Amino acid sequence: MLILHASCLNGRLLLWGEQPIEQEGKRKRGTAPKAVEVPVSPYDAGAKTIVAALGEDGGLPWLSNLPGHGKGVPTVIWLPTVASTPIASSPLIAAQPESDKGVSLSPWRVDAIPLSPMDTVSVLASCAGRDSLGTGIFPGSSLLYWATALRYAGALVAREQFLPDIRTLDDGFHAHWTPFVQGDLADGLPQLAKAMPHVCRAASGDSGAPPDRPSLTVLSDFLSDICDALVRSAIASTDGVDSASVQRMRKIAALESVHAQWLYALRSADGRMKGDENELIRLGEQVSEWRRPLAHVASAPARFVFRLEEPESDEDPKWYVRYLLQSREDPSLIVDAAKVWDNKDGASALLRKTGFEPRPFLLSSLGEAALLSPEIQSSLKQSKPAGYTLDTAGAEQFLGQTAWMLEQSGFGVHLPAWWSRKGAKARLTTGARVRSPKMKSKTGMTLESIVEFDWEVALGDIKLTAEELEALAHQKTSLVRIRGQWVQLDAGEIEAALAFWKRQGTNRKTARDIIRMALGADGAVGGLDIGTVRATGWIGDLLKEMEGHAPGHELPPPPGLNASLRPYQQRGYSWLNFLGTWGFGACLADDMGLGKTIQVLAHIRRLWESGERRPVLVICPTSVVGNWHREAGRFTPDLTVLMHHGANRLKEDEFRTAAGKHAIVLSTFALLHRDLAILKDVKWSGIVLDEAQNIKNPETKQSRAARALESGWRVALTGTPVENHVGDLWALLDFLNPGLLGTQSGFKSKYFYPIQTGRDPEAVQRLKRLTGPFILRRLKTDRSIIADLPDK
Repeated sequence: MLILHASCLNGRLLLWGEQPIEQEGKRKRGTAPKAVEVPVSPYDAGAKTIVAALGEDGGLPWLSNLPGHGKGVPTVIWLPTVASTPIASSPLIAAQPESDKGVSLSPWRVDAIPLSPMDTVSVLASCAGRDSLGTGIFPGSSLLYWATALRYAGALVAREQFLPDIRTLDDGFHAHWTPFVQGDLADGLPQLAKAMPHVCRAASGDSGAPPDRPSLTVLSDFLSDICDALVRSAIASTDGVDSASVQRMRKIAALESVHAQWLYALRSADGRMKGDENELIRLGEQVSEWRRPLAHVASAPARFVFRLEEPESDEDPKWYVRYLLQSREDPSLIVDAAKVWDNKDGASALLRKTGFEPRPFLLSSLGEAALLSPEIQSSLKQSKPAGYTLDTAGAEQFLGQTAWMLEQSGFGVHLPAWWSRKGAKARLTTGARVRSPKMKSKTGMTLESIVEFDWEVALGDIKLTAEELEALAHQKTSLVRIRGQWVQLDAGEIEAALAFWKRQGTNRKTARDIIRMALGADGAVGGLDIGTVRATGWIGDLLKEMEGHAPGHELPPPPGLNASLRPYQQRGYSWLNFLGTWGFGACLADDMGLGKTIQVLAHIRRLWESGERRPVLVICPTSVVGNWHREAGRFTPDLTVLMHHGANRLKEDEFRTAAGKHAIVLSTFALLHRDLAILKDVKWSGIVLDEAQNIKNPETKQSRAARALESGWRVALTGTPVENHVGDLWALLDFLNPGLLGTQSGFKSKYFYPIQTGRDPEAVQRLKRLTGPFILRRLKTDRSIIADLPDK
């Protein structure tokens, strides 16, 4: 077990790790050599362990090629400490203290690996979106935070928000590419700094006092070094180290002015500059003076904002772009430019109290913005420019092009709520209106029943008619007003919707397909995304209960059950019966100790009493076969159990005959693929996988074997439905409800990559909606589950 951390000191990351003491072998921990005052952390993994582990399992073998061959340097890290022992970052490393009493911040020595900026980029890029870096290797919160900060630095470089500069370091003068943060990225910088874990700034060069650098300062130092490295890397990839242009610049820099040397150093590997110290100081002053206008804008207490306002009436569809000043300290304070020119508004007077002159700032900002928009340039002909009008086509151009350019240049842009909420063109979607009779009894109603439905075309919550689609198709611009709401539509989507509408008559699908469509399993039809499915009758009732919009029907315990069920166990057993009755597989993901086994046995007992005499196959780890046998004998003594386990287990026809005479057949994952041929020959009432995380890898033989078995219903029991990442869900749900999550490759592109690498919240919600009805998760920490559970 190894957890990696990264602390920042003077802009550079120091990589260090924790591991449990019992994994340390004979290394002595908790004491330091006599000459060292700061004790070694008892959980310090050491540089050699980190390099070896990441080289073998983490895909970072180049760590051993770092200067010093990846050797560590003694580093002081200030950590929360109780009873003269640092608190481990995770219970996986060491038990956590029962209370916060007596916790203090104390220095501990770790063997850390110093990373250059480009090594930092490589390490963090390898961590992005990964819950583990190899077998038993996990990134800590600090490493994940710096991976987020790396993405922020990449966004700065991609938007070219950096300027050339000169820095004075301990070893002399260096040409440097310094971030110049503006626009929406500037808005996000304080939030990013606020989210910084303490360990990110826990490193200190002095053991006498804990570091007191603000998070924003530490983050800014990190971004400065990383942005400089990324820009130099981009220059090197385009120029080449030995390109003719670089060679010429090297010669010019050696023979001519300090300015030429600076230009060369901005493209060199380390940016080091040599020469007369006084000339270099004067150059630094000249660069600062050159940067002053932009620095003035960035440091101003207000920013210039453009607000696009909708037409007041349909008869006169004129849009208006209004000029505003917005306080950086209090974003709710917004001043109309017209009032600033008139010098009468109390809010503008408030801005001036800081020593800020709003009118010169307005003029300079408009002059800069005029380079991006001819309309803004024309507005400067007014004596007191406060905005300009646009027609609908002009508003569409502002939304699609001008607003983006203004934001990238550091200006604020306020757009109508309907645009800001979606951030893109509105999407036409298809929906379905399903007709089914009321459910008086379930007789004759199955998921294979054919039901009729009508397709619908919608824009958000607005259902569109064929006449409205025809009218939209004849609009000259994609920015249109529908039932009092402005939206931007894609002309191709409108044509696709019309063509789709004309092709549709009365449609028929199985109830199973309707359920899949309602949960979001089917992505699109006719080139349009599938949106809302509205259903009445028994299909509507079934959907409401599956999605939790209607209370489930709780069943009394079966008479033959030799146990009293807790209320949550009764709900779980009823839920298994509900999904199993309709032919759906269910994952019971209760915490260990909440009684998953007894809930399944109650379900099996109820089916047996209802006349279902086919056997149930239970597959579990070898270590719990005996437990299943004992609990079945205790809670359902009337159900006969066949143990299919060990060298003397029944084979071929003997097994098939014996299985048909028992209510439950117990076997193991180890035999699942070895005895698949005879297991497939039995007509199983249901299949239960206990510790179902054993099939999380869909390519293993036992996972394939589990999915190959046929039965009337399926249940998976596991306390960890997602053990490593959301990819574990595909094999589990494909066993329970084949095809629900599509193909494995489709699942990766639609859910796995967006969630694991981009933390896409929409993908998370889609996956929850699709899988939620089939996974029941209860925790022991929830006192509504077991009110009498004692404290740990």
